Amino acid sequence: MRSLIFAAVLSLMPVSAFAVSDCRVTGQPSVFGVDMTAYFTIRSGHTCNFPMRIPGAMHKSGVSQPPSHGKLSQLNVTTFRYTAVSGYKGADMFAIYGEGQGPYGSGRSVMTVNATIE
Repeated sequence: MRSLIFAAVLSLMPVSAFAVSDCRVTGQPSVFGVDMTAYFTIRSGHTCNFPMRIPGAMHKSGVSQPPSHGKLSQLNVTTFRYTAVSGYKGADMFAIYGEGQGPYGSGRSVMTVNATIE
């Protein structure tokens, strides 16, 4: 019975909730209290989830600087969603922050994200 209820709930969820993949990010991972830079490439008009992965427990996060050529929304304390403006090709940049404590440090880390939109 529980399986049927679970299946019914899943069938009511929008397909787009499952269709968005993570951005393929390059850059050096960091620790809390140290700023970092990340890079990814996305197609014009497409969307990807951008997880902020810092070892430890993140207590607070947000957007420090919004993108100029896309939309950035926060899904939860560790994940953001970026959508590139349709028709635009070029560079975009945004900054997000995370505050928390990990095995190698604590404090606030700002991640500057450079997107190449193709």
